[in-house]
Amino acid sequence: MNDLRTAPYAAFVLRLALGFMFVAHGLTKLLVFTPAGTAKFFESVGFAGAFAWPIILFEIVAGVLLLLGVYARAVAAVGAVELFVASTVHFGNGWMFTNANGGWEYPVFLAVTAAALALVGDGAFALKPTLRSA
Repeated sequence: MNDLRTAPYAAFVLRLALGFMFVAHGLTKLLVFTPAGTAKFFESVGFAGAFAWPIILFEIVAGVLLLLGVYARAVAAVGAVELFVASTVHFGNGWMFTNANGGWEYPVFLAVTAAALALVGDGAFALKPTLRSA
């Protein structure tokens, strides 16, 4: 049975964790790997390098929206798809993310986390909930 008193706070914690992860990954692609390096990596794994900027921007903006609780369910749903597609790069590397070139456990976990947030809702302290509850 769900505890309806604490469930919104659990969703809030999940939303914050996912938001920080998105911002961190987007800023890493922007500031550490650089957009050119990110594009080169994307091309090396079979994705179009032109996706580098849209992905960088999505991850940063999505992370901020999640942290603020602005349309978090919708953002998490789109993020779940983005994360699952990103995880396909790691499928051939085995399960553990510590494997050479990173396994698929971490990116798939993040995709499932985003899907769970999309299902459970915006949580407490959302500035602009996706759907108003009665």
